[in-house]
Amino acid sequence: MRTLLFFLIISIIPIPILEEPLQTKTLAFEIIKFVDGDTFWIRNEKGEDEKIRLIGIDSPESRRTGRTEIEYYGKEASEYLKNLLSGKGVELKYDVQRYDRYGRTLAYAYLENGTFINALLVAQGYAQVATFPPNVKYASYFIQLEREAKNLKKGMWQDPS
Repeated sequence: MRTLLFFLIISIIPIPILEEPLQTKTLAFEIIKFVDGDTFWIRNEKGEDEKIRLIGIDSPESRRTGRTEIEYYGKEASEYLKNLLSGKGVELKYDVQRYDRYGRTLAYAYLENGTFINALLVAQGYAQVATFPPNVKYASYFIQLEREAKNLKKGMWQDPS
């Protein structure tokens, strides 16, 4: 009888099931400089300048360096990110590997309203999927968004006529 009563009580008490651990409040970082369509600088919580490279995506090159040339849709991608983020803070989330071989911080970035910046850039055709293990958390999602952007001829996927 006590066992039955216990199960009845347990069955009416809602028990939340968490798929991910509870997140603590994240900081919105100030963007201080833009590099191109997938890289920018923030001022971190220590007051230091930190270079951020968005995980899982690659935008076309927007400037000529020693190793790269300006690529089709590079200037547009860079300008889009700048317009999207200027004057706004970003929240950063990390995957398995926090830094790349160049010392850049690898991150998923979100506007304070929750907009997932990495995904938005792919969905609008300003970046393509570029997955490098072990940072693969959103790889299949980004692939789906790229496929849709290509089908709709968005951004870099439009005819360059």
